[in-house]
Amino acid sequence: MNRINQKLKEDKKLLSIYFTAGYPNLNDTAGIIQDLEKQGVDMIEIGLPFSDPLADGPTIQESSTAALKNGMHTELLFEQLGDIRKTVSIPLIMMGYFNPVLQYGVEAFCKRCQEIGIDGIILPDLPLDVFQKDYEAIFRKYGLINVFLITPQTSEARIREIDAASDGFIYMVSSASTTGAKAGFGEETEAYFDRIKSMNLQNPQIVGFGISNSDTFKQATQKTKGAIIGSAFIKHLTQNGVEKIEGFVRGIR
Repeated sequence: MNRINQKLKEDKKLLSIYFTAGYPNLNDTAGIIQDLEKQGVDMIEIGLPFSDPLADGPTIQESSTAALKNGMHTELLFEQLGDIRKTVSIPLIMMGYFNPVLQYGVEAFCKRCQEIGIDGIILPDLPLDVFQKDYEAIFRKYGLINVFLITPQTSEARIREIDAASDGFIYMVSSASTTGAKAGFGEETEAYFDRIKSMNLQNPQIVGFGISNSDTFKQATQKTKGAIIGSAFIKHLTQNGVEKIEGFVRGIR
């Protein structure tokens, strides 16, 4: 069974952390992953830096630009993660934009992911119909879960379609804005959480965008399986380097 599916069966609210590979320093990636697991994080999303990250807020955009300047690229990331499964057992997910994957070669990318022990991929700009037509068989060949996103603007029919096509969790974007930490969720977002819960989807949902502390984590997970923290953790790395990760995670739950 895929590690993502195993983790989703656990009777707990899941904390997933996103960070950009190659940030703050080029060779920090493996160490950050190891430290996050030691501190009890349930899943990790490893961001592939990209030159035009339109869906990301300024914090992640800046980390992506810095990582590229540091010299991070797809093949180097695969090399850095070559032995990661000797020390890390939690689910690892690659997240990024489709263009770098396409440039690398979709099958070659998926093969390398399988070789190093990546469990899933999130490509927000890869449409569901294109994935199903051209790439689903490749993902399945290499045992990779493709995680789809929904937003408050996604229609019920489309959500049902995504749910039927999913075999892990659904990434539930909390708002229509770009990524970034927020103080809390308003009535409109709470109504969205209620609406999705009432649909009784077959796949669990994990909330992303706007989770930055213990309060927003608890709020986001009241009606979902878990939450993803990205911008707030990258801000922590910007301010503290790779030190004090323990304190950051402890401050969430």
